[in-house]
Amino acid sequence: MYAKPDSTTMTARVARAGDAMDAALKSLSYPTADDPKGLNGMRNDNAPVAAAPVPVRPVEVAPQPPSAKRVPDGIALARPSREEAEAAVRTLLRWAGDDPTREGLIDTPARVVKAYDQLFGGYRQDADALLERVFEEVEGYSDVVLVRDIPFYSHCEHHMVPFMGLAHIAYYPTRGVVGLSKLARVVDTFARRLQTQETMTAQIADVIESILKPRGVAVMVEAEHLCMAMRGVQKAGVSTITTQFKGVFKADPNEQVRFLTLVRNKG
Repeated sequence: MYAKPDSTTMTARVARAGDAMDAALKSLSYPTADDPKGLNGMRNDNAPVAAAPVPVRPVEVAPQPPSAKRVPDGIALARPSREEAEAAVRTLLRWAGDDPTREGLIDTPARVVKAYDQLFGGYRQDADALLERVFEEVEGYSDVVLVRDIPFYSHCEHHMVPFMGLAHIAYYPTRGVVGLSKLARVVDTFARRLQTQETMTAQIADVIESILKPRGVAVMVEAEHLCMAMRGVQKAGVSTITTQFKGVFKADPNEQVRFLTLVRNKG
């Protein structure tokens, strides 16, 4: 039969069990001066673990094309002489298959260079300076200012063929308003360069936002491109529309609707 151990025997057994437990715990000790790794080289799960660094993904920004700059780098370059420009026109006339020395073409190189001086005069104009003078005495007016149906003539930078149309500009003034004719001059400044319609639209909105610091800017440009009507697919009468919204116009779709309604409401 099973003999119930006396109290002395039980005490001895408990003591031996305690000694065995202490030995086991010592063999799995946490880091100490003698055993810096602890747990026989295993990780101490109770120790703080440094958080892994979160990888930062760089933001990729597409570089702007040179034509997107408000002041192209080419303006700073030395211009060829008028004689060199006229010689280039004569070369193009010969390449086209005609004789630049015949009576009808003898003065054409000079006329072309003179015309180019006006058609591309925007390279010598500073759009920022046009908007520097602001009229602050406007009796607290802070609603939208809209100038629509500004005619312009530009040249496609891909084929040097004209495109023309209308520009519409709206902005919410903050510190004052700018002379209305200055907005038309800004359009002309960018139009009288080799352009794309998309770039020209963005440039107009950018300079107004940068100089006037309005609460919002809206620009719409609609144009017909002769490079599409006269060459390539040869589709005349096609209209291209581009828009650019900044500030409240970009944040609030209702403001965009208001702008488009004001532009289209000719009554």
